[in-house]
Amino acid sequence: MKLVREKDGAEVKVGDELATFRGEACKLVAVQEPHKPGSTGRIYVEFGTGGRSWGYFPSVCGLKWVKE
Repeated sequence: MKLVREKDGAEVKVGDELATFRGEACKLVAVQEPHKPGSTGRIYVEFGTGGRSWGYFPSVCGLKWVKE
């Protein structure tokens, strides 16, 4: 599976800069693929240079998983 932007289908990878639905800038630092059909998986992002990562549903940053 690959992680893509919902609006244009562009693939997103660890290290890419993103924005939340609130417009907050963040950096993708890790991903967890869905573990079963009803799961959305998780994304982990950092805000600024604090070094702490936060886990969210992919839709928080306008992302979704698609089969390759």
